[in-house]
Amino acid sequence: MLTATVADEIRAAARQYPRTPVQIHSAVNPDRTTLGELFDESRRMAAGLTDLGVRPGDVVALQLPNWRQCFVAHAATWLCGAVVLPIVPIYGPAEVAFIVRQSGARALILARELRNRDAGATLSAVAEAGGVDLRILVGDPLPGTVSYAELTDVAPIGSDPVPVDPADRCLLVYTSGTTAQPKGVQHTHASLLGEIRSMDEIRAAGPELTTLSLFPSGHIAGTLGILRMFCRANTTLAMDAWNPELAARLIDQHGVAASGGAPIHLGGILDVAERDGLDLSSLREFTTGAAGVAGALIRRADKHGAGAFRCYGSSEHPTVSSGRPEDALDKRADTDGRITPGTEVRIVDDVGRDVESGCAGEILTRGPDQFVGYTGGEHTAAAMVDGWFRTGDVGRLDAEGYLTITDRKKDIIVRGGENISSKEVEDVLSSHPAIAEAAAVGAADATYGERVCAFVVVNAGQRFGLVEAAQHFTECGLARQKTPERIVVVDELPRTASGKVQKHLLRAQLQASNQPTNAK
Repeated sequence: MLTATVADEIRAAARQYPRTPVQIHSAVNPDRTTLGELFDESRRMAAGLTDLGVRPGDVVALQLPNWRQCFVAHAATWLCGAVVLPIVPIYGPAEVAFIVRQSGARALILARELRNRDAGATLSAVAEAGGVDLRILVGDPLPGTVSYAELTDVAPIGSDPVPVDPADRCLLVYTSGTTAQPKGVQHTHASLLGEIRSMDEIRAAGPELTTLSLFPSGHIAGTLGILRMFCRANTTLAMDAWNPELAARLIDQHGVAASGGAPIHLGGILDVAERDGLDLSSLREFTTGAAGVAGALIRRADKHGAGAFRCYGSSEHPTVSSGRPEDALDKRADTDGRITPGTEVRIVDDVGRDVESGCAGEILTRGPDQFVGYTGGEHTAAAMVDGWFRTGDVGRLDAEGYLTITDRKKDIIVRGGENISSKEVEDVLSSHPAIAEAAAVGAADATYGERVCAFVVVNAGQRFGLVEAAQHFTECGLARQKTPERIVVVDELPRTASGKVQKHLLRAQLQASNQPTNAK
């Protein structure tokens, strides 16, 4: 049983490796700092949050890219015993307002301006939805807000740890699944540190390891990258926005040894390296997943001397399986790796019976990094069976213990590593006056893995296309990535005798059409 907390691990690493470099590459907010400086600023921010009334167990929500202030806010929240709630930077005002209200967040930290979006719209949506006592802005403050600079301009929090139990909740991540609204995934100090220590057995770590952080905060992968930086003192290069030219150049110039991302990230890096003749041979570990990973992509990386491999996990159970740099190329390219230390996996049929080795079935998991339930609890019972997490994914285990994901039962679309709820897309489409019925599915795409495709039945005399979809989703305050990028108008949706839409027939229709995705 773990007796340490995340804050304990952060303190220990900062004291042992204060000079570990951290670089933030950004067009608007670049920085060069050290782990020790980040820790000192985190202690001051923890004191500022405490002075404003944040107490152990309170939820502190933040929507920030990979900036210094984002890293500090994570550590500061943990140092004062509170719960970190990172929100994906692409989420719009409506999504942020729902998450903040549903989570009961005490504080919300935003950038004054982020990706040409002013914080005012988000703050207005949050105020209308209700909740959040404290509003903190990175940049020029607005009426009723506290500036980040003011919050950190105080004496640091004391060196004595805030009384927190390892079983206490310390992270809340919202994930899109089969429901229209995101679900809050809850992790404890023990489950997060269980993930870190499991990875210690199969991954290098420490100041001598230079890592490139691509995933933003709000994804479990982004949060774990921040956690490993603080708790394992990895030398870190962080990017606040995806830029394949910059990523490839950083790997070449800094001898980056480890990174990870969706297939679009790896593919973009390889494109630039091939075009510009860059050296990727230092990259011993590039972990990729989050969407269908073509074996050809891993083999292509191998030709550059880059050790890419697949992994499998989720917000609920961060790393179930993973390749290793020493694995044979066919295992790295064509499987999702071996089960991680401490994790157990069952492959079961439709009635819950274990299937034979090599046979496909639903994947059930349990392990030290497994979540402790969803907020509210109403979804937790459906996701668990006798302590095992029902992933909703289909896969098989071979005789050597390598897991391969073959399909998924969850009705989600995975675009560039972002999970998008089909039902959420359908609900927004159905609210448009031109739409009688709608069904959303993933259209295969070589760049993003999948894009959102909508099959719609249009009311008589009405018109609905990509322009109308883009305008409607913007007006509804949703992330641009959720907007359909292909519209197929049909007379009716295929249904079962009970009325359920037969999405497999819609996917088959897309595959048969063999047409390129109609992107905006």
